[in-house]
Amino acid sequence: MDEFKIVLSEKELPEAWYNIIPRLPKPPAPPLNPKTGEPVKPEELEPIFPRSLIEQEMSPEPWIEIPEAVREVYKLWRPTPLRRARKLEKALGTPARIYFKDESVSPPGSHKPNTAVAQAYYNKEAGIKRLATETGAGQWGSALSFACKLFGLKCTVYMVKVSYEQKPFRKSLMHIWGAEVFPSPSERTNSGRKILEENPDSTGSLGIAISEAVEDAATNQDTNYALGSVLNHVLLHQTIIGLETQKQLALVEEKPDILIGCVGGGSNFAGFAFPFIGDIIEKKLDAEVIAVEPSSCPTLTKGIYTYDFGDTAGLTPLLLMHTLGHSFEPPAIHAGGLRYHGDAPLVCQLVKDGFIKPRAYPQNPCFEAAILFAQTEGIIPAPETSHAIRAAIDEALKCKETGEEKVIVFSFSGHGHFDLAAYDAYLEGKLEDYEYPEEKIKEALKALEHFPKFPTGI
Repeated sequence: MDEFKIVLSEKELPEAWYNIIPRLPKPPAPPLNPKTGEPVKPEELEPIFPRSLIEQEMSPEPWIEIPEAVREVYKLWRPTPLRRARKLEKALGTPARIYFKDESVSPPGSHKPNTAVAQAYYNKEAGIKRLATETGAGQWGSALSFACKLFGLKCTVYMVKVSYEQKPFRKSLMHIWGAEVFPSPSERTNSGRKILEENPDSTGSLGIAISEAVEDAATNQDTNYALGSVLNHVLLHQTIIGLETQKQLALVEEKPDILIGCVGGGSNFAGFAFPFIGDIIEKKLDAEVIAVEPSSCPTLTKGIYTYDFGDTAGLTPLLLMHTLGHSFEPPAIHAGGLRYHGDAPLVCQLVKDGFIKPRAYPQNPCFEAAILFAQTEGIIPAPETSHAIRAAIDEALKCKETGEEKVIVFSFSGHGHFDLAAYDAYLEGKLEDYEYPEEKIKEALKALEHFPKFPTGI
């Protein structure tokens, strides 16, 4: 029981993704066509997605086989290690045992290639030549650029402007892997031009960048759209994280008491937590599941549960989720991947049903936790990941007070090697904790007053 890392062989790589939909107590609410108010039909999604991914989005199957070509690419870095944070435990003086699933070892440095590789594969099989996408902090954009290069696809990335300026080396990675990258909002699309007309100084948002990428895909026949989070098929592909973690914990005869992940759109959190939540639903596991978000963009903790657009321009179907309003532009925090007005509908449903407990933190306490983690465990976390670390440390300190030897497991979603300017700002005392922008959110939520509400019983 003195391991620092628990590793699996390539032969133990999962052969199928875990689909939580058939395990839910209630079926998820369907996405709605905003013009008709009726559930979206599969053929309505075909202008931007291949049929294989549309089928996965709505699949009732409990397991979806991972194509061999995808598993072969996964083997470049998977299975990823589960690490015991022994030095952090010692620094905290806690009796808790802390483990973290290290997704930073992928070529782009995060969990994002788990779905990028799958989406590139299915689009290549469908004869698509180019993928258009958005990216917040640049993790998803670099992951899709990497995946497209491996499968011979072109890639266009609309990068949220504030991150485009804050994180130039993420842009460099995308260029190395052959992608073209544009700051969003841009002059390339109608939705981008409209935003710039209304606010020439817009720092952008994931919602705006999604609008630009969807518009690009919908208006070019050889191009499809690829999303890095939120949708069911994206969360499905990420469950390889939780499936590996379950195997690794079993090797050291541990069961988690607390599971933690950061949440923006929800992909790394869901991929890590869903296999465990399935066990909780089936009464096979008793554990607390915590989703952590920034207090300046408190979607799960202060958003309303209703139908809303997934993007700013209103080009997507309406999704039932916790939302701050699709026109809301979050403050320019460094955790760019968490600056999203909504969340994955499946994650939101599990929050509403009480299986997930949301929590929000300002960015300074998160960077404080990240510094302690880097000084003890040696890995510099991404600003997004620091939110999960903050919660893990807080839970470990509670155990110090109570004397409980709980097992705390969190998703280490990515490294922060390209976020050093943010760390400099923190160390120099220049990092701002933005107040919860209540008035801006109230204004954005007004636009939802006439949107469909969630059906009775959901």
